[in-house]
This record gives sequence, structure tokens and C-alpha cells, in this order.
Amino acid sequence: MPVADDQISGLPTSSNASDAAAADSASAPEVSSGGGQTAQVTKASSATPGDSADTDSASGVRDPQRLPLPEATQPLQVMWRYVIVLSAVHLIAMLALIPWLFTWSGLVFAVAGHFVFGMLGITIGYHRLLTHRGFTCPKWLEHGLALLGICNLQDSPARWVAIHRMHHQHSDHQPDPHSPLASFLWGHVGWVVCRHKDLDTTRHYERYVRDLLKDPFYLRLERGDVWFLVYVGHALLLTLMGGVWGLIASGGSWAEAGRYMASWFVWTVAVRTVFVLHGTWAVNSFAHFFGYRNYETRDDSRNNWMVAIFTHGEGWHNNHHASPRAARHGHKWYEFDMSWWVIRTWEMMGLAKDVVRPKP
Repeated sequence: MPVADDQISGLPTSSNASDAAAADSASAPEVSSGGGQTAQVTKASSATPGDSADTDSASGVRDPQRLPLPEATQPLQVMWRYVIVLSAVHLIAMLALIPWLFTWSGLVFAVAGHFVFGMLGITIGYHRLLTHRGFTCPKWLEHGLALLGICNLQDSPARWVAIHRMHHQHSDHQPDPHSPLASFLWGHVGWVVCRHKDLDTTRHYERYVRDLLKDPFYLRLERGDVWFLVYVGHALLLTLMGGVWGLIASGGSWAEAGRYMASWFVWTVAVRTVFVLHGTWAVNSFAHFFGYRNYETRDDSRNNWMVAIFTHGEGWHNNHHASPRAARHGHKWYEFDMSWWVIRTWEMMGLAKDVVRPKP
């Protein structure tokens, strides 16, 4: 989904990004360095519902069933490029219902892609590493995880991180970009396709991600929708791999090679992308409506076991909001968090360091 009207000329360069970040630190909900959350996050976490615009003026108590849409989205303006691209990938995924397009290899690699691109790219890369800095790792691994995250059509690393940091700063209060208290559909997908004035261009959301944009790698991905070209490139690569697989499996039949190419395009690209998309969106919607709470937080975050299964541990959302920087989201013995065990394994191998654990 290309970022609409991405004016990048006003971004800080790698040489002055540090000074720019320091000058505007009051705006950022969370930064990548330091042993704990910033003062801004601490203040937001201790705020009461009455601190936000989603309150009843007479009682000062938030209505849990009704929250105005973020002011930055008014008046509502649909971003048609997002709608077209998302609709296209969903329609292509529906072709999986055609028996001719089914191959076992396509299905197997689609499932494998859910772990490789979904878990490593989004859950571990975009979220626990880039957004919250729950651990550190070599740059080659960090950049590799970011590239895997791009292959899920969830925007550039910087914009994804900016949106999520804003969510934590204002969770389930009016400025929250995707609270389901505005409406369940809004929290799931509505926010994705409607313009948000603070998040529509890199110039606007860079104040949330200056720590990332100090790295020329992430800055380059913002220019000219390079991140979207990475997604297209990975889709072409997987499709060609399917053709090679079919050619070998059929003993040299070009007709079968073509069928396998189509099958892999539908299954390993489209179906897998849609599955990961809705898993991520379900954390924003279902995990703020359905489930149980281990902690009293200022938002309505919930632990949802079904979401946790499909998102490799992201569904333990109340735990996460109680301890945002922690790399481990499953706090109880029965809250299985596959992503945490991957990070833990990397820690034992020496690849992951400074791993943040949940506070007692």
C-alpha cells in the first residue's frame, strides 16, 4: 500500500536526526534507547480516561461503548490507493477456492510464510524490536527482520512503528488511531483506509520515529515507496519459485510450471498476506473487546487466546500494555508465546542482547 503524498524533503538526515529527536522528545511516545519507558509514556500510562476527549462532559467518565474518531481523521477521506491494493490482494486470495489453483507445496509454503514473514517480520521485527526495542541485535539481523515485515503489506517500518507508538501513547482514548471503541470495524480495518493527518506523510509522523530514521536504511525505504517495491519484488520471487518447483515436480512440464506459478502466487503471496493482515488487525480490534485481563491498565486491552495463536503471541495484549517494552508477552505459564521463545533462543545464541523482561 503506497503511502499517499509522501513529502520527505523535510526529514532530518542521519547527521542531524539526533538533535532533532532531542528537540522534539516531548512529542515521541517512546524511544529506542534507555532501560525503561520515557517520561512521556509513563505519563500517558498513568492518565485517567477523563484526561482525553472521549468523556462525558457532565460526569468526566469515559463511555466504553462510544469514542469519537480521532480529530486528525476529520473530515473522513478515503485513501483509494490503499483500498484498491487491499481489495486486490483479498480478491486474489479468494481464488484459492478454485481447485485447479491448489497445490500442496503452495499450501505448505503459505503456512511457512506465516511464520517467516508474519512472526519474524511483524511480531518480532516491526513490533517487539523496532517499536519497543525489547531487545537489541546485529544490524544485519534487524534489517533482515524489517525486510521480512515489509513482505506483509503493512506499510513501511517507520510508519508502522509511528502508528503503534501513537496507539500506546493514547490507547483507547480519542487520539488513538485505531481504537475499536470508536467502532469495531474502525478498529479492525477502517483506520487503515482513511487518511490520518498526523500519519499520512513521513514529514508528519517522523517525530515518532526519529530513532529509526537516523538509520539511512529506514530513511531510504520511505522515499518513493521503495518499501512497496520490496513487497512486489518478494511476490514475484515467490511466484517464480513456484514455477521452478512445478517444473521439477512435473518432470519438465511447462504447463504444470505455469499452474504452480499461479498457485504459489495465490497461496504463498495473497492468502498468506491476507491471513497476516487480519491477524495484526485482530490485535487492534478483538484484543480490545474480547478476553480476560491480568492487569488493570488505562485502556481496554485484553488477553485473547485465539488472537495469540494466530499471531504467535501478540494476543496477550493486556500483558503487553501493562509492560510495553517487554519482549515476552505471555506472562502466565499457560500463555504460550512462540515469538518470545524465538527471541529467547537468539539470546542464548548471543544474537539477541539487552532483552527486556516483564516487570514483577
